[in-house]
Amino acid sequence: MAVNQLVLASNWSLTGGGALTVAASSSDVQVCSTLASAKSLRFVQELHGQGLKNGAGVGGSSRRSSTSVAARTRRRSRRSKRRFSDDDELAPLRISCVSTSEVSTASDSGSDSKLPLKAIPGEYGGTLGAIKDRLDFFWFQGLGEFFTSRMQKYQSTVFRVNMPPGPPGFPDSRVILLLDAKSYPVLFDVNKVLKKDVFTGTYHPSWDYTGGVRVLAYLDPSEERHTKLKTFVFEILKTNGRKFLPEFHKAISESFQVWESNLAKGEKASFTDENLQFAFNFQMRAIVGRDPVAPGPASLGRNGGAYAQKWVAPQIAPVTGLGLPHLLEELTFHSFPLPFSLVKKEYDALYAYLSTYATEVVEIATKLGIDKHEAINNVLFFTCFNSFGGFGILLPQILRAIAQGGSSLQQELVREVRAAVNANGGSVTMKGLESMELVKSVVWESLRINPPVPYQYGIAKSDFVIESHKAAFQVKKGEMLAGFQPFATQDPVIFQDPQTFLPKRFVGPEAEKLLPYVIWSNGPETGEPTVGNKTCPGKDFVVAMSRAFVAELFLRYDEFTLAPPDGEGIAAKIAFSSLKKAQ
Repeated sequence: MAVNQLVLASNWSLTGGGALTVAASSSDVQVCSTLASAKSLRFVQELHGQGLKNGAGVGGSSRRSSTSVAARTRRRSRRSKRRFSDDDELAPLRISCVSTSEVSTASDSGSDSKLPLKAIPGEYGGTLGAIKDRLDFFWFQGLGEFFTSRMQKYQSTVFRVNMPPGPPGFPDSRVILLLDAKSYPVLFDVNKVLKKDVFTGTYHPSWDYTGGVRVLAYLDPSEERHTKLKTFVFEILKTNGRKFLPEFHKAISESFQVWESNLAKGEKASFTDENLQFAFNFQMRAIVGRDPVAPGPASLGRNGGAYAQKWVAPQIAPVTGLGLPHLLEELTFHSFPLPFSLVKKEYDALYAYLSTYATEVVEIATKLGIDKHEAINNVLFFTCFNSFGGFGILLPQILRAIAQGGSSLQQELVREVRAAVNANGGSVTMKGLESMELVKSVVWESLRINPPVPYQYGIAKSDFVIESHKAAFQVKKGEMLAGFQPFATQDPVIFQDPQTFLPKRFVGPEAEKLLPYVIWSNGPETGEPTVGNKTCPGKDFVVAMSRAFVAELFLRYDEFTLAPPDGEGIAAKIAFSSLKKAQ
């Protein structure tokens, strides 16, 4: 996964200030993100030259679904279903290690475009322009208006702009921004873009945060270390695949007991706080084979999740907000990188735990020619930044959407989950999860509405032409491309009611047409991670465990409700107000 902008957040809003608002009905959950007003949405539709009333968009059907694309998608969908439908608990974690640069995209941004070739609009404005754009992004406008106002100004979903953090401490913030589903996939095409050191965007944190090691996330597939390290991650997932569901069940059951106990005492049952502990413990038990809470020379006690969160925070602080006063953020980490010394204590504790207990993981690395220090830092990043951060964002997102869907949605999930579990031996299995169509759809729709990885970056390897829905643009070698994913995954040309959370959007045959446009993992949902691309190696792992979360929840409870969020924006926390145990 690329940078998890909001690892500290469980209530992310696209404006950085407002929470999601939801209007529920018996069949869907209306998530009206503050990304854009209805007026802005109409503008985007007009900009794309489409109107949903005229049949544009999929939800319905895609105007751009050619026979070849549909056939290709059906083949990939069938392969995906096979991966999840047999008796092997490792099925969803089978990953091809064949080196390939093939990228599954809905359109090919080739140079033989029949669209009008236009100059890329927008300007950078030097140092002052970069600072102004940063102030607009974080302060004066916020995310939604920052993007939509420039789309309106330039009448284009492709334009030049500065992206945070910028000067003085981060000298080059210039990008070509891509904000539609047609142009965005070029960011996945490693034949066209270089993915070296762009994980966090226009800057990268000091390598001190990872022990002087450039970890996998910062490597381009053309680098030899990328092949070795991604193979290493694949081997970790394959080796430990059978542990994931049992350890997930154990860890989430412990958290259920904590929440139930808190509610019984009349105390707040914070999902946000406990989720940190649950996600960390589950991963370490499954991958390292050692409970981080257990006594021992390098025990983390119940500090593991908090240590991981604190270690990640200064690495992403320049490109996000931490809920502090704007002026303070602007004068500090939005203008200058934060020193590693702030979190050296936490890093040392996490490193010591892995160095002491991850012996089997190190053995896998040694066989691949990876030394212990490099292996430990890559495991630290993979577990404490990538997937840990993903769970910290995605699970609260799923929980909020279901809660605000009301009793009707929850009862449908109860019936589906319990029927599938009863048909598969009485426990949550991969085969059972694959049969839960509504559960799968809820997870995919959550990933579409608010992808946990909102940004992608890449540097043009050569001159080439990219296409939006209405025009073509010449990109020059060395220029940095960037995309804000929620605009691509809420593209009205592709999705009907794009800003509405529809739990059943991905149920039925239409899902095969839509899944290529769910692109949260640095690639389409129908694609596969390989050593030759930058698709998240834990892509299927995250999806499977998110489904398991929904299944475990409704296996234990008939219904739940959430208290109003505590705080606003990325600092907001959520808590259960009730948990009705299954009768």
